[in-house]
Amino acid sequence: MFDDLLPPLNEHNLPYPDTIHPIVVHFVIAMVLFAFLCDIIGYFSQNTRLYEVSWWNMLFATISIFIAIIFGQTEAGLAQPYDAVKPILNLHTLIGWSLSAILATITGWRFILRSRDPQKVPVSYLAVSLVLVGIVCFQVYLGDELVWVYGLHTVKVVEAIKEGTL
Repeated sequence: MFDDLLPPLNEHNLPYPDTIHPIVVHFVIAMVLFAFLCDIIGYFSQNTRLYEVSWWNMLFATISIFIAIIFGQTEAGLAQPYDAVKPILNLHTLIGWSLSAILATITGWRFILRSRDPQKVPVSYLAVSLVLVGIVCFQVYLGDELVWVYGLHTVKVVEAIKEGTL
């Protein structure tokens, strides 16, 4: 019914040249990891200016993760996942949405800490940030598996799905 309103899909089964989700999500990954690194270095070196760098990275990572989710959901829907990939894709989706809530909560906590005393970051915050880094790393592993093992949005897999051989 609405098929004539949608743009045609290319060889990657996308309405645009290539996947956008990995591009945006790499910003999130880099900003979260860099924020944690700045906090750790700032904590041990007493260089409190790094806390400001960390704060801004967390803020922009929180905004960016929602953009990454929008493109991730769109691209997951267009991927036409086959049976073997569905459990990994579902787990990646669940963790992605959960990660957005976790990241927003930690960034909110960081805002409160920064408002109270921008010169200090408690060890409890660093511990929670380390858990966040662990979740991000696991999510990266799942995303890599979707592309490099299962081949979502690669030309050969898209062709195999269209031909019905996969």
